Amino acid sequence: MALDDLDEKIVAHLIRDARASYSEIGIGVGLSAPAVKRRVDRLRGTGVIKGFTARIDPHALGWTTEALVALFCEPRTTPDELRTCLERHPEVIRAETVTGKPDAVVRLLAADVRHLEAVLERIRMEPVVMATHSEVVLSTLLERPGNG
Repeated sequence: MALDDLDEKIVAHLIRDARASYSEIGIGVGLSAPAVKRRVDRLRGTGVIKGFTARIDPHALGWTTEALVALFCEPRTTPDELRTCLERHPEVIRAETVTGKPDAVVRLLAADVRHLEAVLERIRMEPVVMATHSEVVLSTLLERPGNG
């Protein structure tokens, strides 16, 4: 779907503040609240906007250990099968299929190394996962809002 300037401005506003009212967005983009609602509904209906979410500070939950985990799967494992497995683990905050030797890369959060180890063991128990390779994140150098 092609977005016009107003759609792009609405999306940018929602990326900055997904809780903004239609009226607040309308003031920012020069539309009435009902016009903004119609556009947001259309953007949701076409899949441009996939949903709204709260961004949680993992440190507030006590989940301060972050890891990147390369997954090596059984031959012919589909992305849908892998997604179904990973959805069972709330510590997995992002997962992508990749090129190269691993089949996927997973970003996960845990309270500490013991929790991380338990999560890795649970993931390794998934029938499609043959092996993992983990790297603990020391610090985040750059994070762009709305991309993760």
